[in-house]
Amino acid sequence: MKRSISRRDFLAMSAKGVGAAVISYGLMGCSSGDDDSQLQAQFLHGIASGDPAQDGIILWTRVTPEAEGEVKVAWQLALDADFTQLVNTGDTRTNAERDYTVKVDAMGLDSGTAYYYRFMVGDTQSAVGRCRTLPQGAVSSLKIAVMSCANYPAGYFNVYALAAEQEDLDLVVHLGDYIYEYARGEYASEHAAELGREVLPATELFSLSDYRTRYGQYHGDASLQKLHAKVPFITVWDDHEVANDTWRDGAENHNEGEGDFDARKEAAMQAYFEWLPIRPWREGNHEEIYRSFSYGDLVDLHMLDTRVLARDKQLQYADYMDPATGAFAGEQFMADVTDTQRSMLGQTQLLWLQSKLLTSNAKWQVLGQQILMGKMLLPAAIATQQLSIPQFAQLAALAKLAARAQAGDPSLTAEELMYLEANQAMLTPEALAMLRLPSIPYNLDAWDGYAYEREVILATAKSKQHNLVVLAGDTHNAWASELKDVEGDKVGVEFATSSVSSPGLEYYLSLPAEQIPATEAAIVELVEDLKYANLMDRGFMTLSFSHEEVRCDWHYVDSILTRDFAENSARGYSAKAVAGTVGITAV
Repeated sequence: MKRSISRRDFLAMSAKGVGAAVISYGLMGCSSGDDDSQLQAQFLHGIASGDPAQDGIILWTRVTPEAEGEVKVAWQLALDADFTQLVNTGDTRTNAERDYTVKVDAMGLDSGTAYYYRFMVGDTQSAVGRCRTLPQGAVSSLKIAVMSCANYPAGYFNVYALAAEQEDLDLVVHLGDYIYEYARGEYASEHAAELGREVLPATELFSLSDYRTRYGQYHGDASLQKLHAKVPFITVWDDHEVANDTWRDGAENHNEGEGDFDARKEAAMQAYFEWLPIRPWREGNHEEIYRSFSYGDLVDLHMLDTRVLARDKQLQYADYMDPATGAFAGEQFMADVTDTQRSMLGQTQLLWLQSKLLTSNAKWQVLGQQILMGKMLLPAAIATQQLSIPQFAQLAALAKLAARAQAGDPSLTAEELMYLEANQAMLTPEALAMLRLPSIPYNLDAWDGYAYEREVILATAKSKQHNLVVLAGDTHNAWASELKDVEGDKVGVEFATSSVSSPGLEYYLSLPAEQIPATEAAIVELVEDLKYANLMDRGFMTLSFSHEEVRCDWHYVDSILTRDFAENSARGYSAKAVAGTVGITAV
């Protein structure tokens, strides 16, 4: 029987990165067997696996005891679902100090091998889960599902259920906003009461107990449990695991009178490590989550923290607008957004990522991170919300008609001339001035607000001529962009997933559904490097890697407001990038 790693072994280990033999936070060592007393417990929060290595994987569960006290939990790992071919077994103890979560780092496994696992408390057994270690050497294919942004009160987690129907997934990459911190009745909660999805606790999350309770509610969801049991997760947090628009020393949703932010952040990160199947760099380290996974010679996946560790505070357009004249201080804005001292990853994480990119020989270099890296530059009148996208499009079309008429264009139709005459008054000097404003980032919370470190990453990938693929979430919308450096050279591609349940831009634009496709087309037309946008559907994406290409397929559900759902294939979309050729092609 292959042995599990011991705490004594751990003391000799210091390597950072997957494949190192480490003990995860939450593993309490093997039972001594001296105490035969046993509290009974149930498995109400499912099981999960995560952070696979070539020789190990994290196994997770949470027990609900019949009374307060210590619970002895056994675990088994086998080659078959009937557990007749046991590979590794053990037991551990959990208690209220760890919120009765259990996390085992099952080591000494074979690479590229499927295993089944389960937990037991006395005669009570958990569900059976399936996991797989990472392969080594030559690998021909990899298929991952990518998702983010699951707001419990917004609707059912049908996206997780749809992903669980995929029969050939190797991994799930979750890019954050696994939970949301808002109080009952706040963000996207319009249907929560009728759906029976009002959040617990009812208040906003501040304490360790608060965050633990919210994770417990999420893990009670049957769709999430089903997906966790079926395939290993690799996760990073985004902002809502702490608070909206988190940065190193604060957050938009952490206000005066709400206590110490560092204490809140520490509580949030501890709960995250308790409730997610993630392997830390060292036991008790709740803060550093950037790490790499090697899928043979095919893919190196580098998971980044763009939120908690080192991010500087987000810039705000309001700070560059003259309140009297409405003028925009463009030169000062550009100086600030391109400041070489402005940090997203921080020097330590950035140097780590550069080292990984410079030494990797895998066919594809994949960055699993939270926010859009592609340049999402919109006309300044739109980005600063002086004009909506439809308003800008209408004015721009009128201005073009006026210019054609002034030039005496003989191809103008009678209908065009009548439209121009009826709407000419809209082309005021102020409107024409807004049309002439330059394009600027629409979202300063994304990489567009941290331009220097983005250029360092792109330059590093460019120097090695890597096949660079960036994964993103956060925006609740689906996007596909080509990544260009400051010189305008194509360096990589970015595929961004929609949300599990959080509303997208349709929620903020207040547009009827029939106007969304035209708005999507307008945004793709306005943003130079953007190749695809979906502004209103909830879903996830799958990436299928081979040595020749990576194909991205976006999958959407037709509803999150009823448990009966179907895949909305009419809104699905597929694109691909070819190895050695930087660019995105629609499939």
